[in-house]
Amino acid sequence: MYVIKNAIKSIFRSKGRNVLIGIIVLAISVSACLGLSIRQAASKAKDDALDNMTITAQISFDRNSIMNDMRPDSSGSGGFDKSKFSESMKNMQGLSVDEMLTYADNDNVKDFYYTLTVSMNGSEEFEAVDTSEETDETESNDNGFSDEFGDMSGMMKPGKGFTIGSMGSQGDFTVIGYSTDSAMTDFINGTSSITDGNMFEEGTDSLDCVVSEELAVYNDLSVGDKIKVTNPNDEEETYELTIVGIYANSQSTVTSGDRMFGFSLSSDPANQIYLSYNALKSITTKSEENATISTDENTGMETTTAMPEQVSGTYVFATVDEYNDFTIEVYDMGLAEEYVVSSSDISEYEQSVVPLDNLSEMALYFLIVVLAIGAIVLVVLNVFSVRERKYEVGVLTAIGMKKWKVSIQFMLETMVVTVIAVTIGGIIGATTSVPVTNSLLKSQIEAADSKESGMEQSFGRVPGNMMGNMPDNMPQMNFDKGDSGFRGKATEYISEVSSATDITVLMQLLGIGVFLALVASVASIVFVMRYDPLNILSNRD
Repeated sequence: MYVIKNAIKSIFRSKGRNVLIGIIVLAISVSACLGLSIRQAASKAKDDALDNMTITAQISFDRNSIMNDMRPDSSGSGGFDKSKFSESMKNMQGLSVDEMLTYADNDNVKDFYYTLTVSMNGSEEFEAVDTSEETDETESNDNGFSDEFGDMSGMMKPGKGFTIGSMGSQGDFTVIGYSTDSAMTDFINGTSSITDGNMFEEGTDSLDCVVSEELAVYNDLSVGDKIKVTNPNDEEETYELTIVGIYANSQSTVTSGDRMFGFSLSSDPANQIYLSYNALKSITTKSEENATISTDENTGMETTTAMPEQVSGTYVFATVDEYNDFTIEVYDMGLAEEYVVSSSDISEYEQSVVPLDNLSEMALYFLIVVLAIGAIVLVVLNVFSVRERKYEVGVLTAIGMKKWKVSIQFMLETMVVTVIAVTIGGIIGATTSVPVTNSLLKSQIEAADSKESGMEQSFGRVPGNMMGNMPDNMPQMNFDKGDSGFRGKATEYISEVSSATDITVLMQLLGIGVFLALVASVASIVFVMRYDPLNILSNRD
């Protein structure tokens, strides 16, 4: 008890020295609190983003694996087999629905759905929404390009379908068949919603469809009307669909200035028609049965009038760990090595946390530097403090107090001052942690955007315009709005945090304070244990 009382009295006797130590510890604790809070906020924001994110994945053909298999061997002989690669790519096929369903039985899969996409044309009574505008400069070539680009009319026609090799003609409408309601993600996330009528029944075989408001207004259509669509490869092949619902799409505001030149009308969200998978599959099956196959005498390339279809399956996972387990186990279930499991959600998530990770790493380095410098300063101050109080040590040990008790007294003094300073520093750090973190995070995001803009400028491009220096009359993609283009949509970074300091940070801060006090006290203890009380008293200056 005497040691404790004497330590408290000593704190008040040496106010100047202890205030100086307190100020230094306060600065260290505020800095440490901010560093710990930034790292905690970054970790929590990343965890929250993952918890609130639905992870989806697809299985696709791995083109890179084929290229790697055909590279020259280690001896450098052989060379790349172009003909073999071309043949392999021709035989490249996606998984069938039955094969996709096999892998959907994996225990890690939370849900599975698939879609069928087909391109179709309209008829004289049913036309696609066309927002393109022709100018005098572009009419001369009839292709939407200015004379600066030459005549490319043989390559593609703006607004109308264009030929793509053996795939046939691209129609004006994108018709999508959904396996289940859960596959209609636009309606689930609120991008689209039914404004009139109802959605077609899940899994129905009836040729019931829903169309966009723009398309309905453009063609003066309403619920209950029938529309006629045709095979773009064979205009005589027609199908009659019944409109059971009209939907609004927040993304169907595409204008000629936003749609890239040369793209077909089917790229406009307003020209998307939705059916059930079973209904659309019945159309493509019938089209294939009635198709005519012809062979080009010069090239030997076969073409078919059947409507080309594209099937896409989506696997849904609850956690990243389940997704990672699936990417391994799916090969044990029989998936060939030529296929790969990928998730755009994971890729987008990793990209969105880049500024946050950079800030967290910066905070770690800052924390290490602050603690290292702080520990050195406290050790030096305590060493000078013990040297100044050498006579006090000699008196206490001369009257019979054990050296270890004297050492505990010095330790208690440092500990009390440190705990008080750390408490005040924790309060200040907790109060300022959120605005400081968000301010630094904003700077990191601006730096990332600036780096990206600088990279585009280095290539001679206007920021946001990946097509380079285009003529003024050319429509541009607006990447700032997240539009899709040759690079995809703009990255959506995690831009702010709502909380930073919590009980974990405060406990870590307290632990740091105690650690600094112990480190500083070790120097005091070493000097106290080395002192000889008789020499101190006899040689007092």
